[in-house]
Amino acid sequence: MVAGPDAAGERADRFLAAAIGSVSRSRVKALIAAGHARRDGAPLADPSETVRPGSRYALEVPAAAPALPLPQDIPLAILFEDAELIVLDKPAGLVVHPAPGNQDGTLVNALLAHAGEDLPGIGGERRPGIVHRLDKDTSGVMVVAKTERAHRALSEAFAARDLERDYLALVWGLPGPLSGEIEGPIGRHPTDRKRMAVLVGRDADRRGKPALTRYLTERAWGAACALLRCRLATGRTHQIRVHLAHRGHPLVGDPVYLRRTPAAARLLPPAKQAALLAFPRQALHAATLGFRHPVTGGALHFTAPLPADLAGLVGLLDGNEE
Repeated sequence: MVAGPDAAGERADRFLAAAIGSVSRSRVKALIAAGHARRDGAPLADPSETVRPGSRYALEVPAAAPALPLPQDIPLAILFEDAELIVLDKPAGLVVHPAPGNQDGTLVNALLAHAGEDLPGIGGERRPGIVHRLDKDTSGVMVVAKTERAHRALSEAFAARDLERDYLALVWGLPGPLSGEIEGPIGRHPTDRKRMAVLVGRDADRRGKPALTRYLTERAWGAACALLRCRLATGRTHQIRVHLAHRGHPLVGDPVYLRRTPAAARLLPPAKQAALLAFPRQALHAATLGFRHPVTGGALHFTAPLPADLAGLVGLLDGNEE
């Protein structure tokens, strides 16, 4: 659409919303921010930009996402299943539930295809069966509820930390002491909304949530890097990643909290250093999960071995090649 003289001085989002007629201004504003608008063929990035008479404006309105997740045939590595729950080994790269930017191809889509009519609506229609999450690029053991009573009981167990959950983390440097606790309130980073941070001072009091991570060094390769077993006493967003980075031992490959090449990398031979610096995801794996069965009360305990990419890094570090 070409802007006429009467549109001079008007905001771009308001002009586009009025011209289209069937899309709200708030929706148009979001679409512009997401890169779906153009002016004279060039990207239009600012919704508040003043309209230029004579310019040609275009807005792409993506097709609406399904109101509810759809079943998709995605392979699952199932460790245990009965009428009440599923325990699985989630691969790195798999998003747990649909969200903006990942509307399908998620674990929920796979579970709906696997469980059929058992799962829809359990614990909510958008996240059926989900009682806890792993980040997209974190691998390892997860449990999913197949009934409302299982969902309720498992959710209560996670909220009360009445379960066993260990993670393996490959980090830069060697923590001192070799075992211990990292405590510090976690909240949204004050200047980067995509990151979490250990908050201090007034920010800690106002926006921080108490967080405690216990760790044990399982393996170490000099002072260059170490494999830690971490256990959460609380469950904050990105908690292990934030606490270890705050302590000066960020996870290998962490795209958010590894901000620069760590000094410890210089302690590795060139080939090993290059492999660890090129690792494309945070080196974090949910290795064990233990809990009481939500119906029988019996003790359940599951382990998942390191996935091939992480096991390959450990093998490389163990090797003698320079």
